[in-house]
Amino acid sequence: MQLSGIPSATPPQDAYERERTENAHPAPWRNPKPAGRYNLVVIGGGPAGLVAARVAASMGAKVALVERGLLGGGCLNVGCIPSKAIIRTSRLYAEMRNAEHYGAQVPADIRVDFPAVMKRMHRITARVSRFDSAQRLSSAGVDVFLGEAHFTASDSLSVDGTKLRFRKALVATGARPDTPSIPGLVEAGYLTNENVFDLTELPRRLLVIGGGPLGCELAQAFCRFGARTSIAQSLPLFLPKEERDAAQLLSDSFARDGIDVRLNTEAVKVRMEGGRKVVDLISDGYQSTVTVDAILTGTGRLPNVERLNLNVAGIDCDATLGIRIDDFLQTSNPRIYAAGDACLEHKFTHTADASARIAVHNALALGHRRLSALTIPWCTYTDPEIAHVGLYVREARDRDIPVRTFTIPMHDVHRAIADGEETGFVKIHLKERSDRILGATIVARHAGEMINEITLAIVARIGLKTLARVIHAYPTQAEGIKKAADAYIGSLRKPTIQSP
Repeated sequence: MQLSGIPSATPPQDAYERERTENAHPAPWRNPKPAGRYNLVVIGGGPAGLVAARVAASMGAKVALVERGLLGGGCLNVGCIPSKAIIRTSRLYAEMRNAEHYGAQVPADIRVDFPAVMKRMHRITARVSRFDSAQRLSSAGVDVFLGEAHFTASDSLSVDGTKLRFRKALVATGARPDTPSIPGLVEAGYLTNENVFDLTELPRRLLVIGGGPLGCELAQAFCRFGARTSIAQSLPLFLPKEERDAAQLLSDSFARDGIDVRLNTEAVKVRMEGGRKVVDLISDGYQSTVTVDAILTGTGRLPNVERLNLNVAGIDCDATLGIRIDDFLQTSNPRIYAAGDACLEHKFTHTADASARIAVHNALALGHRRLSALTIPWCTYTDPEIAHVGLYVREARDRDIPVRTFTIPMHDVHRAIADGEETGFVKIHLKERSDRILGATIVARHAGEMINEITLAIVARIGLKTLARVIHAYPTQAEGIKKAADAYIGSLRKPTIQSP
């Protein structure tokens, strides 16, 4: 996708970064000669754009894909892949320090080699970049144009002066970090997901502003690497959309890790003193300061739409919410569709993928697939992970749907006990007087893996009664789902054997 502030060719740091750059934006690349008119032109080479281009090409369409920055988009270059790589290493360090909990000895000298951590991350992103390389896309039948795109009419656009005409187009330009308007922040300098993975030295003291998924994941990781980490969240709990008990467990986990947790706290001013960043904080009317070496912001994302000349193409757009689409992902211009972070509320890679498939089907096959028909799970990859799918209880009640909830704490799951990973729960919400699953929240070390079973059940309309009959491999942490299903069956039973 097109990313603000990310150059098309980042100076390589090592062989891995050179490989990633050569795959994502090869310097010698020559744009092809344009076709007379494309069946589909895709703007943005992130998850949504890549999926759309490949699917359209597999359907036999003549397809062009335009990317101004790095193929792979935020997910590959500054998001999912690099963050999960360093999170995995941070968990290893946490387990080494907690070795006695597992019946082992704590290593005598645990030294965090932060450059090695980042080198491993670069190696992983370079490897993954091979799947989305310009050459690989071209071999799949996609005309790849590297350059800046903007609309010139309702059925054409320009890429650095080259005109592309289309029957249909898809805007998939993604989103970028929303910089909080804190006086002095820009002057002092700050990190976002777009540059935090360029670090070569671990900040000794770090302030994370924002308690959403990005802020929570990286605050915990950097703390486990040894940074003295504070996290300031303006609301009473982290992950404000999640259930309160899930967010509370995360707060408790942060405190055990040694993170300085500051809830109901606003950062109101930043200034430089002696080469350090001093941040003024206000919490419940009381002012305090924290002195740090680096500030990481994670307070939201804005769609990358401002440089596309959308008005020329007759596309309605909101600078904050993104491109306005209908339930079929069609914009106000019936020729043009949108997918991914440029238009969706749920800004996840898997949602971008799913929306792109809907858009291509509707654009090229005259389909009528609906965005609202999707069942979307998500996960925050902290320790423990917090995953959710379907309705929350509050949402069900707002719709006047009666709810019955079955909760299994992870300390009742044998594998979680054996793993020493007892923090969390499996919570499944049913429509009252039925076994229909409305939603679920899982808090566990492997919640992101476990939530997929519930997602499948919702999509396939498999009730909790049927899940109770599914044999789960023993021992696994997913047994928590089976236990919740067994609890539902137990709630239905009436005594059938008379007392002696």
